[in-house]
Amino acid sequence: MIINDNKNHFQTSDLALASFLSLTYPIEKIDKSNPKRAEFVFKNPEELHNLIDTYWQGKARVEPQVFFNQLKIVKARLYGE
Repeated sequence: MIINDNKNHFQTSDLALASFLSLTYPIEKIDKSNPKRAEFVFKNPEELHNLIDTYWQGKARVEPQVFFNQLKIVKARLYGE
């Protein structure tokens, strides 16, 4: 699920998308107010939407090891907070 809660922030509960985006943009916070689903919150610059489109179109290119390492970092933050 992707949510654009306002013009200043972008939220997603998609772990893979959040990991991909966090290679370029830091995760501002992880919203755990819903006990069944965490939301990753990013600042919302215009360029972020280009990355999201690239991801969903299957055109994103990243080294597998780089992505896997970033996924581990995001998971550690998710479960550590």
